[in-house]
Amino acid sequence: MNDPLNDPLNDPLNDKWGYRDYSHGMNRLSMETSPYLRQHADNPVDWYPWCAQALERARREGRPILLSIGYSACHWCHVMAHESFADPATAELMNALFVNIKVDREERPDLDRIYQAAHQLLNRRGGGWPLTVFLDPHDLTAFFAGTYFPPEPRYGLPGFPELLQRVAAFYRTHHDEIESQNRRLQEALASLNPSGRHEGTFTALPLDLARQQLGRAFDARHGGFGGAPKFPQPTQLERLLRHRARTHDPQALHMACFTLERMAAGGLYDHLGGGFFRYAVDERWEIPHFEKMLYDNAQLLALYAQAWAATGQALFATVAEETAAWALREMHAPQGAFYAALDADSEGGEGAYYVWDRKTVQAVLSEPEYRVLAAVFGLDAPPNFEGRWHLRRTAGVPGDGASEDLLKDACTRLLKARAARTPPARDEKILTAWNALMIRGLAMAARLLAPHARGGAMCAAWEAAATRALDFIRAELWRDGRLRACWTAGRVGPPAYLDDYAFLLDALLELLQLRWRSEDLAFASALAEALLSHFMDTEKGGFYFTAHDHERLIHRPKPYGDEALPSGNGVAARALLRLGHLLGETRYLQAADACLRNAWSAIQELPYGHASLLDALEALLTPPTLIILRGQPETLRDWQREALASHDPHRLVFAIPDTVTSLPTALGAYAPGGKRKAVAYFCRGTHCAPPLIRLEDLQAALREAAAP
Repeated sequence: MNDPLNDPLNDPLNDKWGYRDYSHGMNRLSMETSPYLRQHADNPVDWYPWCAQALERARREGRPILLSIGYSACHWCHVMAHESFADPATAELMNALFVNIKVDREERPDLDRIYQAAHQLLNRRGGGWPLTVFLDPHDLTAFFAGTYFPPEPRYGLPGFPELLQRVAAFYRTHHDEIESQNRRLQEALASLNPSGRHEGTFTALPLDLARQQLGRAFDARHGGFGGAPKFPQPTQLERLLRHRARTHDPQALHMACFTLERMAAGGLYDHLGGGFFRYAVDERWEIPHFEKMLYDNAQLLALYAQAWAATGQALFATVAEETAAWALREMHAPQGAFYAALDADSEGGEGAYYVWDRKTVQAVLSEPEYRVLAAVFGLDAPPNFEGRWHLRRTAGVPGDGASEDLLKDACTRLLKARAARTPPARDEKILTAWNALMIRGLAMAARLLAPHARGGAMCAAWEAAATRALDFIRAELWRDGRLRACWTAGRVGPPAYLDDYAFLLDALLELLQLRWRSEDLAFASALAEALLSHFMDTEKGGFYFTAHDHERLIHRPKPYGDEALPSGNGVAARALLRLGHLLGETRYLQAADACLRNAWSAIQELPYGHASLLDALEALLTPPTLIILRGQPETLRDWQREALASHDPHRLVFAIPDTVTSLPTALGAYAPGGKRKAVAYFCRGTHCAPPLIRLEDLQAALREAAAP
């Protein structure tokens, strides 16, 4: 007998949203923009996307909601989909007992952030993906949460079919307990947003405490912080580089650079194709979780470029070049922006695309090539991944330059052979925030590596790619003065979040230092105005993750801590401080100050967990050095090169050609200098020195600024 609750003919929403078409084997998700949701379009589960229709149905029928959150490159998401969501018997239980909603955490980070926090509060431990949450349909509060569940009991977890029945029964028989728990959970979620406001004087103490905390957590043997699993932690490593620039602390530089060296030598890095995997499962960085995410590589591209600028160490420049090459080769969309991710799985297994057996390698390489490669990448040692080898550097290149050439040729041959395999699936949605991080990474790499990059051709290509990605966002994702969060195959996704605005504003300020376009400055100002108008907490300070007119959810987070992505509040505060000094706009400076005042208690409680906010605090305590160059374009290039020759993360350099006339009032005061070919304005905070009209004067001012 058919279940009337799952009969499409009985659903008044059928005409608009469609029900499972059993003749074609597709459900509602087949028309979604998210590649991850479309991966589940042929499940026998009666999936909804997150939408008003699903929530209305759950309330109308009094059934709890099963919310499943994941993303396309997630290995365990695929495992649970194969084991449970593709299983007709499990799907029948899900359809009979719940209204089932599937969410892509990359399109809806607002939902993911809320329900990950709920998981943490309910279970007293962190969550992850897939996130499996059961919601009360009346207030959408989570009353039970977990992550991956197997089809039968194992790993100390109940089987998923058994869990479904137990949760549904508990919901029917213990509703009073659930309502009481929901009230406590909502109160706990509300308490996650800092409510206080620091009214005293800011100090640099949290900057020094963060350095001490990172020193205690530092793995002196393998680099990084803590034990397995090990994540790259780019915000904390960049904090160490900034701390070293401020204090000349050699140990801060060592911790950052040693970690970057070990990451680049280990299996976290793709030694054939460039780019980094998501994290290492071991403390030695040897075996990764094989996803490749745009946001990781964007941040690491910027970080390795900064490490090169700070040390001149060739390894860092090489890794930055190869990471950028990977992004342009494998992640660059024809429209100009960058795709989101590469899957961990291919050919039926995790990492199958990347690992090798000896016979295959020997068949591809000559004997001399094999000897060098085996010595360098560990093929002369026992297998390190399920009976095969995942490449990582275990030794230096033996011999002379001939061995270097042999190794280079061997890697080229292996990369070509690997390209013939079935590649991991690529998530081809374009995310605004992640593209902003890549724009920043490319712009920073082009600016900092210009003295190193061969003939400047790479830097020019990176500049062009960053500009194309920005132009795509402005053309496709900037609508009526507001951003959208993503784009897939011509369709835009939901309204943008704090990270989208903050990261893009930050990226624009990096790109403007590489090359000037007045329309980019206007775009930066529009983004800043949108942050203040739609995201700022005007009463307590700081920025909410969602806009004031966003869909109303059970919680409106105001996140301050760094996670895999830097804190949107930290990036927004730092970018507003920079833009405020550039334009002389006190509202931006005041908004950044208010953000730090609201976050102050969180910063003091765990300084190293708020590295992005510490960057903003540092910029507030010591306003950036601002160098405005005006003059003829050909002369400006020489002056700009001189201003960038020594790296200072607290210095902003903008080279504005004398042909640019439509500038905001504050910038318009920096006149080109008449018949002179160039002039430099050297400012710290609100104080500017007299114009510098000779290159020698600029060089002297730079030396004075760099003196300890």
